[in-house]
Amino acid sequence: MSGVEAFAHFSRRDGELCAEQLTLNGLGDQFGTPCYIYSAAALRDNFDAYTEALSGRDHLVCYAVKACSNIAILQLLAERGAGFDIVSAGELERVLLAGGDPAKVVFSGVAKTAAEMRRALEVGIHCFNVESAAELEVLATVAAELGLRAPVSLRVNPDVDAGTHPYISTGLKENKFGIAIDGAEAIYQRAAELASINVVGVDCHIGSQLTDATPLLDALERLLALVDRLAAQGIELDHIDLGGGLGVRYRDEQPPTADDYLSQVLTRLAGRPQRLVLEPGRSIVANAGVLLTETIYLKQSGDKHFAIVDAAMNDMLRPSLYQAWMALENAATSQAPEHCYDVVGPVCETGDWLAKERLLRVSPGDRLVLFSAGAYGFTMASNYNSRTRAAEVLVDAGRAHLIRARETLADLTRGEQLLGRD
Repeated sequence: MSGVEAFAHFSRRDGELCAEQLTLNGLGDQFGTPCYIYSAAALRDNFDAYTEALSGRDHLVCYAVKACSNIAILQLLAERGAGFDIVSAGELERVLLAGGDPAKVVFSGVAKTAAEMRRALEVGIHCFNVESAAELEVLATVAAELGLRAPVSLRVNPDVDAGTHPYISTGLKENKFGIAIDGAEAIYQRAAELASINVVGVDCHIGSQLTDATPLLDALERLLALVDRLAAQGIELDHIDLGGGLGVRYRDEQPPTADDYLSQVLTRLAGRPQRLVLEPGRSIVANAGVLLTETIYLKQSGDKHFAIVDAAMNDMLRPSLYQAWMALENAATSQAPEHCYDVVGPVCETGDWLAKERLLRVSPGDRLVLFSAGAYGFTMASNYNSRTRAAEVLVDAGRAHLIRARETLADLTRGEQLLGRD
C-alpha cells in the first residue's frame, strides 16, 4: 500500500465488481477483452501519498515510467506535479508528449547511447543517473560537442540485499546496475574534473517490491556516509535520490505506507540541505489497474480443472516470469459450481498462466478480474503467437476513456514487407 487501501477504488456493488462507479462487466461490453482498466482516483491518491508525506521538504517525486507508460497516465501524473524517471529515449518522448516537464526528468539505465544522451541534453532534463565510468566519459564528450554541461548523479550500488525476487533485486555487487560504493569516490573525482559535467547528486535503487523499509534505510545510511566523504573532498551534492522500490499488497503483504517509510527517511535527513528525489513506480500504479479477461472454455483433465481465458502471458507476463501471485475474482457473483481452477491463456506455452489453484465459481462467458495489474502489465506485453495487444481504459469521475485502442490484425504486420520477386 502507498497511503490508501490497496483496492479501494475497485469494489463490489450489488454483486458486480466496479472500477470507481462503473461496472467492469459494462466496461467489458463497451471495450472488449482482454482489457486493462485503470482508476484515475487511485493513481492520484497513490501519488499524493508521497507528496503529502514530503510536505515542507524540498523534494521531487519522479514516477518510474517503465511501470506503466501510457501517455494519458503520464499526463494525469504530470498535472499532479510529477517528475519522471526514464530509462530510454522512447520513455522520454512519451513524457514530452504527455506534457511532462523535462526539467523534472531523471535518466536512469545502464546502456544509454550517445544519441539518447544528446536528445536528453537538448530538451534539458534534470539529471543523468550515470551507472559506469565508461558512460560518464561518453556523456562528457556528447555534452562538450553540444557546448553544454551535463547534470550528473552517480547511481551507487550500496551492496544491500533488498530481500526481494532475484530478477528485481538491483543493489548487490553481482547485479548489473550502478557503481560499487567503494569505487564511487574516484569516479566522482573524475566527474568533478570534466568541464562538460556538472556533479549534482547521488542516486541508488536497490530493488523492487520491498515490503520492509529496513534495506532502504540501510542504503540511505551508506549514501549519507558517502555524501559526507565527498563533502570533505570539496564535492558538494545538491540532491539525494533514493530511487523507488516500495512494495504493494498483492496477497497478504504488509508493506509500509509512503508516510511510514518517508517519516523515517526525513528523520535521517534532518539538518541536511540536499533535495530528496524519489523514483516510485509500482506503488503508484500497481493497485490502480486491473486486467479484465473473458472465460472461453472450462476444461477438466482428470482431477485438474482449467478455466481457459482470452488473456495470456503476452498480455500479463508477471505470473509466468516471476511466479507472481495476483488476486483474481469473477467480475460478477456466480452460482456456478465451485472448483479449484488453473486460469490459463491461449498461448502455446505450458508457462502461459495467470493464476493457479484458485477456488472459483465460473462459467464460459464470465469475465474474470486480475487485480494489481497496473504495474508491469501492459508495458511488458508482446505480440507473441501473433496476438494483438489489449486495449487500455482509464476511468475518471464516472467516465471511461479509451487511452489505447486495441491493436488490429493489420497492426501485427505493419512495417513488414514480403520479399521482392522478379
